[in-house]
Amino acid sequence: MASFDIVSKIDLQEADNAVNQARKEALSRYDFKGSKFEIQWDKKEIGLIASDDYKINALKDIMQSKMHKRGIDITSLKIEKPEPIGGMLQKIKITLVQGIDKENAKKVVKAIKDAKIKVEAQIQDETVRVSSKSRDALQECMSFLRAQKFDIPLQFENMRS
Repeated sequence: MASFDIVSKIDLQEADNAVNQARKEALSRYDFKGSKFEIQWDKKEIGLIASDDYKINALKDIMQSKMHKRGIDITSLKIEKPEPIGGMLQKIKITLVQGIDKENAKKVVKAIKDAKIKVEAQIQDETVRVSSKSRDALQECMSFLRAQKFDIPLQFENMRS
């Protein structure tokens, strides 16, 4: 039986690089000169802190563009609304979504079954394992999933024959 795994992962080194690039850009921008802002990063979420609506939205836009340029899919970022944190400051929390949750895994499995491709799909923790006797069926399944729109980005790994 040939198989592959469907996962949703973020390269944390690329995310770290994107955060550092966003910090550099914000420090060099004229509209941030003399204002209070901060970009916090703890490997699971990003905190953007700024003094007004314009600056907090500008920081969010900078962060999204840097993540995109580093090859991180924007749909893997869960961006919350700005909230006041005192002292005229606002904060946006951006959570990095890793893994496929049960709800999205069920959607992926249902889409595969509805496509009537001769493969078997089963949920294993935060991955979906797809197996078949035919490698061509697995390739067909991959191309089908690439064409579909899900709430999270999907990657394929561990192709075995």
